[in-house]
Amino acid sequence: MGQDAFMDPFSNTVGVFQCKIYLLLLAGACSGLKVAVPSHTIHGIRGQALYLPVHYGFHTPASDIQIIWLFERPHTMPKYLLGSVNKSVVPDLEYQHKFTMMPPNASLLINPLQFTDEGNYIVKVNIQGNGTLSASQKIQVTVDDPVTKPVVQTQPLSGAVEYVGNMTLTCIVEGGTRLIYQWLKNGRPVHTTSTNSFSPQNNTLHIAPVTKEDIGNYSCLVKNPVSKMESDITMPIIYYGPYGLRVNSDKGLKVGEVFTVDIGEAILFDCSADSYPPNTYSWIRRTDNTTYVIKHGPHLEVASEKVAQKTTDYVCCAYNNVTGRQDETHFTVIITSVGLEKLAQKGKSLSPLASITGISLFLIISMCLLLLWKKYQPYKIIRQKLESRPKMEYRKARTFSGHEDALDDFGIYEFVAFPDASGVPRMPRSVPASDSISGQDLHSTIYEVIQHIPAQQQDHPE
Repeated sequence: MGQDAFMDPFSNTVGVFQCKIYLLLLAGACSGLKVAVPSHTIHGIRGQALYLPVHYGFHTPASDIQIIWLFERPHTMPKYLLGSVNKSVVPDLEYQHKFTMMPPNASLLINPLQFTDEGNYIVKVNIQGNGTLSASQKIQVTVDDPVTKPVVQTQPLSGAVEYVGNMTLTCIVEGGTRLIYQWLKNGRPVHTTSTNSFSPQNNTLHIAPVTKEDIGNYSCLVKNPVSKMESDITMPIIYYGPYGLRVNSDKGLKVGEVFTVDIGEAILFDCSADSYPPNTYSWIRRTDNTTYVIKHGPHLEVASEKVAQKTTDYVCCAYNNVTGRQDETHFTVIITSVGLEKLAQKGKSLSPLASITGISLFLIISMCLLLLWKKYQPYKIIRQKLESRPKMEYRKARTFSGHEDALDDFGIYEFVAFPDASGVPRMPRSVPASDSISGQDLHSTIYEVIQHIPAQQQDHPE
């Protein structure tokens, strides 16, 4: 029996048998039989075993169950691999040690898997009972080698200067098939930009020119249908700066570009800027229209007693010897008296309390003055009333009765009673009932003294 010859128990001609099977597969499944596979595409690893699971079911009595596996490559006719009736397996002798089936289980085991095994596998199930029921499914199998760990190479190794140099990152993989490359920066995919470009296979990343924003952790992720691997992190060397030059003090007395130093104290300045490699710093002092370097390094201490002038200008200069760039910042140091500043700050802090105290004192004094005014106001009114009354009302006439010393006693009198401090009003002295006026006010009573001339004297007036 040849490699392609197989004695079918139901037909004497192998070629006719294969043609019938292929026609039945094209016809599809009948309503009484269902054949299912978990996936229509299965990826396998070369050199390992691959299992193709198949499930089928039917609802009619069956006397015989036939299972057939076929294999096809693109643009070729299906090729018979093995078949079974009930529990009897009949393989193609060419593949009898490669394919295994355990009927009535229709699943197929391929061991070992090779690149030549890549293609479409067709399974057909026939049920013999009250007629013949047929159904089939197709599974596509791919074969790949797993990916080995990639390695990233960077050019140039010494690094590149910002806005001047270019950089190339190449991903190298020794093993694997159907490789797909992806570049990551800080764990996120890198996309094409005005400065980033990729090779046709995406295994090379080219950055031209480099900038500070290109600094980060780069890695190469390589994958295929059966595996994926990521390279170690690499950080390209990019020279940049200086950026953001600034000066700070340990006293925290910065006001814009002016620093204040108390008499008898010292202040420590720190000059810093973002740069790679680190900058070299120089301190410059400007006095009397002259400029000279006083120190090198990022730190400078200024003691107030060593400064001849109360106002001095300083300059911090930062220089990057790789990029060839430099930056400088200017500031002024003023020598001040801490006592006056603290007193001013204390006065500012106490001003609300002083305002409240002043308002309270003003209200208290105002209340006292109001009480005194209410207490002494009646005396003032009475005094004004007495002073405003004309004299003629008190002395209307002057006559002589022989008592020249009493001539001035005649007139109108007013009795005023002032209230006692205890609150009990004083009563006026007793006067004859004929002279008293009922209903008079206790505080102010008017009396009129009238001259009386006896009757015997009326005939002889003087």
